Order: sequence, then C-alpha cells, then structure tokens
Amino acid sequence: MAHHNTVGEAGEQLASQWLAAKGFTILHRNWRAGRDEIDIVARDGDMLVVVEVKTRSSARWGAPEWAVGPAKRRSLMRAAAELVHAVPGDPELRFDVVSITHTPAGPEFLHIPDAFYPTL
Repeated sequence: MAHHNTVGEAGEQLASQWLAAKGFTILHRNWRAGRDEIDIVARDGDMLVVVEVKTRSSARWGAPEWAVGPAKRRSLMRAAAELVHAVPGDPELRFDVVSITHTPAGPEFLHIPDAFYPTL
C-alpha cells in the first residue's frame, strides 16, 4: 500500500477516535455511493455529519484542509445525497472537515464544522 494511503487510513482512525471523544457518534467509516466516498458519517446531537478527513505527515505541503477543493466537495455532496435516502427520518446535514498534521510533538487536529455548504 502506498505511503499516502497508509497515512490517510491512520488519519481516519485518529479522527474517528477524536470525534468520539468530543461526543460524536460514529455511524460509518468509508461509506460509499458508487465511486464517491464519505470518510466518516457521524451524529452530533440530531445533526447528521459528513466528515472529510485530510491528513499530512508534515506541514511541508501546506495545511491538509486546503486539499478539500471544489471537486472533492462535489463528490461529498453526491454521496451525501444518497446517504440521506439511506437514513430514516429527515436529518439535518452538515459537512465538516477534520485536518490532521503530524508534528514531532504528535498529531495536531483542526476541526472545521460547516466547512462548506451544498450548492445547486
């Protein structure tokens, strides 16, 4: 497995644990809708949260959250449209980003709730 895939999987595991410690209920990891994938599907109270996790082994190439560009947002929105059909009721939906940068002192987390809003 390529190094970036290993870093990404480890980051998703760290993010799941970190969010759970913050009171989120983790419902799914790597939820797929066709070719689109949601890293983490969680509940924050009554809110259904789609979480994109970006992890970097260092800050050398910039902040991880910068990698959530327009194409990634479109992919998340397509997957989320399928997700809401699979969840009972009519949940409110939010898109968050969890950014993890590994440093000599350990991983640094940045949680961005409402990182972006769906557009038509």
